[in-house]
Amino acid sequence: MAHRVGIIGLGTVGSRFVEQFNLHDDFDLVAAWDPDDSACAAHAQHATITSDADAVVAAADVVYIAVPPLFHRDYVERCVAAGVAIFCEKPLGIDVTESRELVDLVESSGLAAGVNFVFSAAPSATKMIDLVQGGELGEIVHSDLRLHFTEWPRAWHAKAQWLRLRDQGGWIREVLSHFLFLAQRALGPLSLEHAAVTFPDGPSGELCESDATARFTSPRGSIVLMGTSGGAGPDVVDLTVRGSLRAVRIWDWYRLQDADTGEWSDLLGHDRAELGAAAYAAQLAELAAMVAGDPTGIATFREALNVQELVEALLHAD
Repeated sequence: MAHRVGIIGLGTVGSRFVEQFNLHDDFDLVAAWDPDDSACAAHAQHATITSDADAVVAAADVVYIAVPPLFHRDYVERCVAAGVAIFCEKPLGIDVTESRELVDLVESSGLAAGVNFVFSAAPSATKMIDLVQGGELGEIVHSDLRLHFTEWPRAWHAKAQWLRLRDQGGWIREVLSHFLFLAQRALGPLSLEHAAVTFPDGPSGELCESDATARFTSPRGSIVLMGTSGGAGPDVVDLTVRGSLRAVRIWDWYRLQDADTGEWSDLLGHDRAELGAAAYAAQLAELAAMVAGDPTGIATFREALNVQELVEALLHAD
C-alpha cells in the first residue's frame, strides 16, 4: 500500500515534489497546502488542497515540509505532536541553538524523520562516496569545491525572493549546504579552519553573500571553497576529490566523472535530465524505506544540524 504523503509549502521545491510524488508508486499525495492562495490554486489539479497545515498533517503518514527555513521548526513540532513521519527541506534552520533543540525533540520522539539533501541518494553521490572510501583514488590529497551563480536567486526562484536576503537565504545555505553534506559523508566530519565572506551591502545590510572563500579540514584531507555570484558565464557547481592515483568530481549537480592525468570521463552517463530523474527516484525510494521503518540513506536531522553548524559558522566568520 502506498504511503499517504502531504506537502506543506508549494513554492519552487514543493512544486517539484508534487510532480515527483505523483509519479512514484510508493506514495499517494493526499494533501497539500501553502499560505499563498495563488500557490494552492496553481496546484489544485494535481493535489488535494487543504484548508491549512494542520489538515495536511492530519491526512498524511509522512509530511514533506517545503517552506523557508525560518518556519521549519513550527511545522516539525506539529508533526511530532501528531506522531507523523517527517521529511523536512534543508537547511534545517537558521538559528543553531533552536535547531539543536529541534533535533533532540525529533530524536526523542522516535518518529521516522529525515532531511532533503539530494546527495543522500543521488547515484552520482553514492558512487563518489564508494570511490573515495574504497581506495580507488589512492590516498586522498585534498578536495576543491567551486560554486558560481551568474544570478542569485536563479531564474526559477522568481517566487522565492527571500533567497536574496541574508536572514534566511543565500546560496551558501541553499546550495553549499548540499555539498558540505556530501563532503561529510565522503570524507568524514568537517571543521571550518578559516573563512571570508563578502556581502554586497556591507556587514550590517540585508542582502545575502556575493562571494566566499573557506578552508575545511576532514579525516581525509582539506577542502578549499571558492564561491561567487554575479557576472557572466555559466553557473558552476563542482566538487572534486583528488587522490594520489585518480580524481573524481561531481559537477552540474548529477554528473560524475573521473580522471588520472588525462581528460575527464563520465562514469554514469552524461544526459543531465536522465541523471536528475534518477536522483529524484532514488531519493523517494529511500524516503519510502524510511517511512516503512527499513534501513535508509536519507539524511538524518543530526546530519542536517552538523551541516547547519558549518554553514552558520561560515556566514558569521570574522
